[in-house]
Amino acid sequence: MVGDAPEPTIFELSVADRRAYSLRETEIPPMALDGIEEWLRTDPIDLPEVSERDLVAHFTRLASRNYSVDLGAYPLGSCTMKYNPKFADQIAAIDGLVNVHPATPPEAIQGWLRLLHELEGYVCEITGMAQATLQPPAGASGELTGLLIMRAYHASKGRKPSKVVIPDSAHGTNPASVSLAGFQAVTVPSGPNGLVDLEKLKALVDQDTAGIMLTNPNTLGLFEQEIQEILAVIHAVGGLAYYDGANLNAIVGVARPGDMGFDIVHSNLHKTFATPHGGGGPGAGPVAVVEHLAEFLPGPLPRPVDAGNTYTWMTPQRSIGRVHAFFGNAVVLARALAFMRYLGRDGLTTMSQLAVLNANWLKHRIETTFEVAYDQPCMHEFVVSAERLKEETGVRALDVAKALLDAGFHAPTIYFPLVVHEALMIEPTETESPQTLEALAQALEQIVATAKDDSAAVLDMPQNTPVRRLDEAGAARNPVLTEDGRH
Repeated sequence: MVGDAPEPTIFELSVADRRAYSLRETEIPPMALDGIEEWLRTDPIDLPEVSERDLVAHFTRLASRNYSVDLGAYPLGSCTMKYNPKFADQIAAIDGLVNVHPATPPEAIQGWLRLLHELEGYVCEITGMAQATLQPPAGASGELTGLLIMRAYHASKGRKPSKVVIPDSAHGTNPASVSLAGFQAVTVPSGPNGLVDLEKLKALVDQDTAGIMLTNPNTLGLFEQEIQEILAVIHAVGGLAYYDGANLNAIVGVARPGDMGFDIVHSNLHKTFATPHGGGGPGAGPVAVVEHLAEFLPGPLPRPVDAGNTYTWMTPQRSIGRVHAFFGNAVVLARALAFMRYLGRDGLTTMSQLAVLNANWLKHRIETTFEVAYDQPCMHEFVVSAERLKEETGVRALDVAKALLDAGFHAPTIYFPLVVHEALMIEPTETESPQTLEALAQALEQIVATAKDDSAAVLDMPQNTPVRRLDEAGAARNPVLTEDGRH
């Protein structure tokens, strides 16, 4: 139960009649259960029985075996897994913010409404849009929200276009969001420079096109160079241009989607503005729109009344409806606002500039170790290929990623985007020091050197992690879904 020894399950630690809790006595009389007996479960539930000491120790040991951004570099491309400063957590823990029920009447939560309205203003200023909703709890939810707004807009014009164009270098969740919104996803390929092939886009777009979802910078880490031409093609058929802001960390304070001509933008606060991202969230993916789409935004929205002295909730008349319970992940939103106000305009610009600088430095540093997919300046992330290494040694991108765990780094994204064979997508973010980037580069060099000298050693990594290589194909085909091993 310590060191590298196997950790028992909480059920294995269970001893009859042990408790990790105590309920205080109150004067509240027991509730009468008459009439609901048929809904009650009377047979015993097999729950673990452990002491508080054993419970805390168990989960602390498990936590100590997990890798996190608080432990070291987490260079997952396309995900911006960067360190979150603790002051934002402290702000979010203020009693007046965290201990407020979301159903509290607006007159009693004026501070919260002002906070949310101010954050909406910052989001609109950063993206160059007119109004925004803070409800979506993640980027993918923001994508779906934006597409539902797109659908509602076309319906208001009496149109029912069926398809949305997505580049093959787009963020990975785009096709699923398009399908959920009731559209057909149509892929436009990249050209030899890794950017949207404009001529092939023109051939795909027609009157049945609802719009385009453009990730920019794209998942190759490249900034699209023909945005005005791309949007002109879409707008010419009455379509809308959606900007996937998953990679906003590269351009804050430098470029704004609204200035480029986009109609809808989602921004991932949980990637760019100091809020947690790992473990599936909670996140925040606000959607901002141009003025003529504001009437479709999800509601309610915090809006000033009485000459701006007080705030209330308002829902646009043609709103698509709620996309999240209550008003979004509010404490996450508070973290983001604290981060924005702390850094200010100049600080946020520097944040993005350093993210781009770090990515370009690391790309240059390892360009002789791996093949750089596109030999041009990148933005916040870049993609290299282990295809040559695979041909020479049999060591694949997956093996490089596994070996990197033994060096004390989280693995980068692998095999995505699909347009690069044996892809390693690396995003160092602005929060890593030059010393950390150099150590990462040296670790990658050492893995390649070991592969060329003794490929079997790399294929047997990691050696030092609590869990070594799993039979991933077997797990997918024959999963064990219960604690007792039954399938």
